[in-house]
Amino acid sequence: MKKIILIGRVAAGKTTLTQALRGEEIKYFKTQYVNYMDTIIDTPGEYTELRQTSGALALYSYEADVVGLVLSANEPYSIFSPCITSLVNREVVGIISGIDKPDANVERVERWLRLAGCKKIFPLSAVTGEGVDKLLDYLSEEDQKENS
Repeated sequence: MKKIILIGRVAAGKTTLTQALRGEEIKYFKTQYVNYMDTIIDTPGEYTELRQTSGALALYSYEADVVGLVLSANEPYSIFSPCITSLVNREVVGIISGIDKPDANVERVERWLRLAGCKKIFPLSAVTGEGVDKLLDYLSEEDQKENS
C-alpha cells in the first residue's frame, strides 16, 4: 500500500480520516506532532498554518509515496496556494473531507484543490465512510500492479 502524508489546516479532518483509513473507532484527539504510522503520516494543522513550520511539510513529504492535501467541504477559503503541488516531487491528491456536513460546498473546494495542482480528488466523509473506500483503493493500486 502507498504511504500517504495528510496535510491541511487545524480541524480539516486529517486525524479522523487517519482513523477511518485504519478501520479504527472515530475518536477526536488533537494531533500535537507528526504521527508516523504504517501507511499514513498525520500532521498537525499548525504546520500548514504557520510560515515557520510549513516548509517542513515539504521535507516530511519525501517519506511518503503520496501527498494528500485535505480541505473540509465547508471551508470558507483555501489555505493552499495555486500550484503548491510543485513544491514536492510526489503525486499530490486532493481530499475533500466532511462531504456530509450540511453546509458542504464540494464543488467550490474541488476547484480550490485543482487550482493548487491536484489532478485526483477524493470527496469523502470519514464519519459516514462515504468515499473512504475509493481512497483506500487508490492507495492499494500500486501493490496490485507490482504483484501482477
